[in-house]
Amino acid sequence: MSTGDRSTTDGEPAAGRPVSRAEETAAALRDRIIDGSLLAGAPLREAELAERLGVSRNTLREAFRILGQEGLVTQVPYRGAHVTTPTITSIIDLYRVRRMIECQALAQAFPRHPAIAGMRAAVEAAEASRCAGDWQAVGTADVAFHTAIIALADSARLTRIFTLFAAEMRLAFGIVDDPEYLHAPFLDRNREILALVECGETGRAGRELDAYLVSAERLLLAAYERLGDAEER
Repeated sequence: MSTGDRSTTDGEPAAGRPVSRAEETAAALRDRIIDGSLLAGAPLREAELAERLGVSRNTLREAFRILGQEGLVTQVPYRGAHVTTPTITSIIDLYRVRRMIECQALAQAFPRHPAIAGMRAAVEAAEASRCAGDWQAVGTADVAFHTAIIALADSARLTRIFTLFAAEMRLAFGIVDDPEYLHAPFLDRNREILALVECGETGRAGRELDAYLVSAERLLLAAYERLGDAEER
């Protein structure tokens, strides 16, 4: 592999290397997963996407390959590509890793860290979207809240990695066919965690987040089991 082809182990371009058109396209598709525009299982039709994104089919296929390495896109020979549907195993693993890094980032946060403003903005955006009845936007704000928690760690590497987690989170959210049922229980808990951090009680905030993520994981796993039961009928 040539020097110009190197990338970091977390899927990001190596430092100082220009981002390729395929990587830009992969980032655009990843963002659509994160904001809920592309749901788990959605077909990725080459002709339509290539025209919409203004890229060649070869570039799009390379973007699919990148996202496939990240576990976000699945390609089936002769059947094309589609957005990956999370499995029970992937959900359990995702939430295990999230508890390890998010709770630590929260517990060790410095007082008045700039990322706390990002947490506050995400909470306010979620509450405004709840009032408007826009639960997809609530989900987007929830992802932003947890992204801000990661920013408390002041680690560019963790921030890059969490971009992939954010996409996986959003795909897991899509398993629940009622977004209000999914997000409503956690809006007030986000506000409570924010209040603890703003008061300097970061250790307690970390413990609260751990319990919160356990509850969220159980909710998603229960939804996955119901989905499986429905498909068997």
